[in-house]
Amino acid sequence: MPDTLLWYTTRGAGAVTLILLSSVVVLGILSALRVQTARWPRFLTTGLHRNLALMTLVFLALHIVTAVVDPFTHLGWAAALIPFSSYYRTLWLGLGVISFELLLAIAVTSLLRGYLGHNTWRAIHWLTYAAWPVGVIHGLGTGTDTWSAWMLAITAACVAAVGVAIILRLTTGSTDPLASARATFRTAVDRREVR
Repeated sequence: MPDTLLWYTTRGAGAVTLILLSSVVVLGILSALRVQTARWPRFLTTGLHRNLALMTLVFLALHIVTAVVDPFTHLGWAAALIPFSSYYRTLWLGLGVISFELLLAIAVTSLLRGYLGHNTWRAIHWLTYAAWPVGVIHGLGTGTDTWSAWMLAITAACVAAVGVAIILRLTTGSTDPLASARATFRTAVDRREVR
């Protein structure tokens, strides 16, 4: 495989992984909030969350493998598996390895969920809230296209989407954020009618 093809594949797989992982985080939050409408049943959010998580792992594996075999970086497998062991962009690649290992722990425990129990699985699943920002920082620090307009737009959109989902999760008292929003709106309307 030509070196430039490996380089483009690594970059592309990294960008796609960021988009997919951000989508997985957003769908996971929406699933936890039990968001549903007549046109978007809850099972669709859960199923899409699972399938996108698997697709994320495929693109992440492609990103890692092409980076390791690329002769320009000379990373080797140890640098892909042991945080901060690479001579090449040590901090940024180390953060990428940590994010990968957190995601791997989430994937493995999701497969073993029936054996672990819901509470243990859920506690480990919270690692997503660490894996995602560490992965974003990895991309910002080591990506060759990080400051290009198209990559900045992708990163900003991913950060905005996850940020909105997290804010919704933190500010919603109900398990259904749409019901909470409707209740808030009804309260405001009722107050106006009283005046």
